[in-house]
Amino acid sequence: MYNTWSRYALMATFALSALVSLYFNQYQLAAIAGFLFAFILWSHFKHSSVLLASKHFKDANYDKAEQILNEVVNPDRLAKNRRGYYEFMRANIALQREDFETAEFHFQIASRFPLGGQNDKAFVMIHLANLALRKKDGERAKAYIEKAKELATTSRAKEIIKIIEKEANNLA
Repeated sequence: MYNTWSRYALMATFALSALVSLYFNQYQLAAIAGFLFAFILWSHFKHSSVLLASKHFKDANYDKAEQILNEVVNPDRLAKNRRGYYEFMRANIALQREDFETAEFHFQIASRFPLGGQNDKAFVMIHLANLALRKKDGERAKAYIEKAKELATTSRAKEIIKIIEKEANNLA
């Protein structure tokens, strides 16, 4: 759970350790340091700071979460399980700022990646249905509701689906 600069510092430390170990003919230590350098580099691209951002997101510190999410240079490189959370947090931050177009964009991407479970995916669909209702697009809202019905497992999600479904039927 490191930010980008902490990871860079760790990589520099391991690279320096490998070089010093090579200088003193400690090849096993150099190999371990090189392996740790490679592991931190791999985790930088595959996991980035998404876990750290989720900590701030759960604490409702959206500015700090967004700042940390901005450290992700290329979200396409993230592992599938991290990419779903990345897009989910981006979408919810956009919702908090009432930027509905951006929120819809990120929820659409989040719907294509795995999240915590079926219920989390159902909430993505619920948000998409809600955003479709804002645009007065009842057909899209109904499509999202149908998908959310398949995924919803908690009573809270099912109640929200019923409310949105009623609103979507009123539009049609």
